[in-house]
Amino acid sequence: MYVLGVESATPVAGVAVVNKDRVLAERMINNRKTHSGHLLPMIKAVIEEAGIGPADVEGIAVSSGPGSFTGLRIGMSTAKTLAQIWGVPVVGVSTLDALAYPLTGLVNLVCPVLNARKNEVYTSVYDGSGTKMNNLTGPVALKPEDLASLLSQWGDRSVTFLGDGVTEYRDRLSDLLGERASFAPGMMFLPRGASVAGIGWIKLDRGEGVDPLSLLPDYVRLSEAEVKWQQRQQTMNGGCQG
Repeated sequence: MYVLGVESATPVAGVAVVNKDRVLAERMINNRKTHSGHLLPMIKAVIEEAGIGPADVEGIAVSSGPGSFTGLRIGMSTAKTLAQIWGVPVVGVSTLDALAYPLTGLVNLVCPVLNARKNEVYTSVYDGSGTKMNNLTGPVALKPEDLASLLSQWGDRSVTFLGDGVTEYRDRLSDLLGERASFAPGMMFLPRGASVAGIGWIKLDRGEGVDPLSLLPDYVRLSEAEVKWQQRQQTMNGGCQG
C-alpha cells in the first residue's frame, strides 16, 4: 500500500511516499516561507520519484497538529482535497507523534516540544523503550516549569527532548531537570513527511482512515482570534447583565 505523507504544521514543509516501512521518496523545505506554494509541486515530485502515479496512492496521512494554525490549515486542505479527488481515505497524525516516532526503542522518555509562543510549548510524553512509541500523556500546551513538574511523576527517569522548542527553551529545561535532561541531535528537531507517512501507513492498515470531510485538526489551544472573540463576548454579556 502506497501512502502519501504531508507535514506542514511547523515552519517545515515535508512530503514523502512510503510502502509499509520503506521510504520511497521524500522532500523537505525549511525556509520559513508559506507552505501554500510548495506542497503541491513537492507532492507531484515525490510521487514521480517513487516511480508511481496518483492512481497508485491508496491513502494520505497529514499532520493534524498541534502547530502553526496557518500551516495546519494549508496541509489539511491540500491532503483532504487530494483525497477527495483520488477517492482514497485520509488519516491525521499528531505532529508530536511524528517527531517522537524515529526514537522508538530509546530507553529514555521521549518528549518532543514545539514552540507554542506565549512562553509555552506543545508537548507529549512518550515511552518508546519497547517495540512501539507509547503516548503517556498529552498533547498539551505548558510552560517549561509545568512540563518539568509533569515529568516528575516518572521519578528520576531520563528524558530526551527534541523539536523546535528546544532551540528556545533548552537552557531552562536543563536548569529545571538537571542531569535527567538530554537532547536529540539538531537534525531530529524537524518533523518529517516520512514519519507522518509511516505512522499513517500503520493507521490506514488498521482501517482507521476516514472520509476527508470528517478530518479535523487538533490545535490543542484556541487561536488568538478565538481568544479575542471570547473576550469580546464576555465583555458584551457582562455589559448586558449590568
